[in-house]
Amino acid sequence: MNPTFQLVIGMTCIVQEYKASELETVEVMVMNARQLSRRAVFLDRDGTIIVDKSYLSRPEDVELIPNAGQALRRLQDAGYILIIVSNQSGVGRGYFTMEDVERVNQRLLEELEKFGVRISKIYVAPEAPDQPSRGRKPSPAFLFDAANEFGVDLRASYVIGDKLSDLECGWNAGVRAVILVRTGYGQQTQERHPEILKRAVIVDDLVAAAEWIISQSLDQGFLSRGATN
Repeated sequence: MNPTFQLVIGMTCIVQEYKASELETVEVMVMNARQLSRRAVFLDRDGTIIVDKSYLSRPEDVELIPNAGQALRRLQDAGYILIIVSNQSGVGRGYFTMEDVERVNQRLLEELEKFGVRISKIYVAPEAPDQPSRGRKPSPAFLFDAANEFGVDLRASYVIGDKLSDLECGWNAGVRAVILVRTGYGQQTQERHPEILKRAVIVDDLVAAAEWIISQSLDQGFLSRGATN
């Protein structure tokens, strides 16, 4: 008598029985399903993770916002992949080069590694506001790219930033929720756009944003209580 198995993915039971001899095929199906349902947190860089120093171009000037590393580690431990999406118009304006941006980003990655944080990818739009750009926020192009590259389910993902363009990027991509942090330009953004921001979650900083996201994951059953300790 051949034993049979039902395929269960997440909270969904696929009513289909498989023989033991078919388990290899089932394992591939499960792996593919998981890859297609990965959850991500998309983050702005300046003013959200690091102190906004206005056209930052030197690695030595990279300064994490207090407790940002710990907040990102909590999100990572909760199962989210972390992706940075950053407008760097200083390149398009001629203030610094893409090589400068890459050096700054490398220093940021090194600082985050001290907390065990891994950033899956950093997307950069180097164009100035008056230049044609595919990826410059509020365009959602980079979020769509990440969905294809990493198998991200945008409907189960979040965007965190300190400017309206960050939030609009998330809305345009159809993410689950967008979060405004009051660090960087966040306080000014909140004061200037009170009506628009009724659609957003507003918190003090990245720590509070991480706590809110994790609480939502618990409520939706994505996490067990022990996974966040």
